[in-house]
Amino acid sequence: MEKLKIEGGNKLNGTVRVSGAKNSAVALIPATILAESPVIIDGLPNISDVQTLSDLLEEIGGTVSLNDSEIIVDPSKMISMPLPNGKVKKLRASYYLMGAMLGRFKKAVVGLPGGCHLGPRPIDQHIKGFEALGAKVTNEQGAIYLRADELIGARIYLDVVSVGATINIMLAAVRAKGRTIIENAAKEPEIIDVATLLTSMGAKIKGAGTDVIRIDGVDSLHGCRHSIIPDRIEAGTYLILGAAMGEEVIIDNVIPLHLESLIAKLREMGVVIETKDDKILVRGHHNLKTVDIKTLVYPGFPTDLQQPFTSLLTKAEGSGVVTDTIYGARFKHIDELRRMNAAIKVEGRSAIVNGPSQLQGAKVRASDLRAGAALVVAGLMAEGITEVSGLEHIDRGYENLVEKLNGLGAVIWRESMTEQEIEQLQNS
Repeated sequence: MEKLKIEGGNKLNGTVRVSGAKNSAVALIPATILAESPVIIDGLPNISDVQTLSDLLEEIGGTVSLNDSEIIVDPSKMISMPLPNGKVKKLRASYYLMGAMLGRFKKAVVGLPGGCHLGPRPIDQHIKGFEALGAKVTNEQGAIYLRADELIGARIYLDVVSVGATINIMLAAVRAKGRTIIENAAKEPEIIDVATLLTSMGAKIKGAGTDVIRIDGVDSLHGCRHSIIPDRIEAGTYLILGAAMGEEVIIDNVIPLHLESLIAKLREMGVVIETKDDKILVRGHHNLKTVDIKTLVYPGFPTDLQQPFTSLLTKAEGSGVVTDTIYGARFKHIDELRRMNAAIKVEGRSAIVNGPSQLQGAKVRASDLRAGAALVVAGLMAEGITEVSGLEHIDRGYENLVEKLNGLGAVIWRESMTEQEIEQLQNS
């Protein structure tokens, strides 16, 4: 096991290139199951979730070639192999295997998903959609069993706006008979990305990116080549880092439209931001003004950027309120920030940040992916050395984080943990 060590206080300058979208990749790779000839996806991030999904496709008989940022999947010999345990438990997005396998094979057995521990994130809307399409869904010994004689298009209204449910129902519906209409659908850019891949494979989808998606089922899908969109959450993290410690940071390979809610809040704080077609320039500000944020479904403020943004607010003057309406349990980073001298208290679904606070280096632990990003932001702002354990969470979503940050002038490195440190971590 490894830990991250950060020497705080170093200014950031230069250009950083954003990788392909993690939240797209984890849906695009399962979507290849639906084709009957090879699918090529390029621009993928080199992160552990991509490797885990590639291994899972091989487990069900797929031929997978993963080189740098390109994956070639030949799904022609895949079978509906049960996946009740093992690698399925390593990531939340393993639930996309349900929709993809149900769509192609009309049956699937997939273990309940793992990934970050963010409190209850039920898949009831996914199951509601599968059942509306004609599947029988049961929970047996911790695995979800899906069976259908055939899938028939249906009108499905999502009770809550859910990215995962919207994508999963799309995956199951593209090879169903007749028309499926998803109402109150999520609008995130990653949904458009998945719909673009499926359309290139021969699916008939209209309305992706709006709250009503119409899908006319087809008998079969074929292979294609697809380029993934840039990762708006990684780009947002570097925007926050630039606001915190940047003199002049350019974020390359980005779609500014995807980050409008974050950019608006940073400008409100006094950060200078200039947007171009595929680049964003950010200049930090010595006297940041605090703001309130509330996470909302897209195009609102992303829940995935709430934690890194909370770290930034510790540098701002005044009292700011952070409210997470998506995941109420997404405040596990707060105790770690307090170890670093942050003045934050949690009240229900909100955190109140009083600043500015001069953060101090400390030994902290990443409890989930975006909490890890928050601690990296904090470590770069802090005085002294910060040690971040739980590095496996950060590796799930940020490609070459150490190399990219050092390229901007940060001083950050990985170290192996001692046996004593590992034992303490496991017992804590």
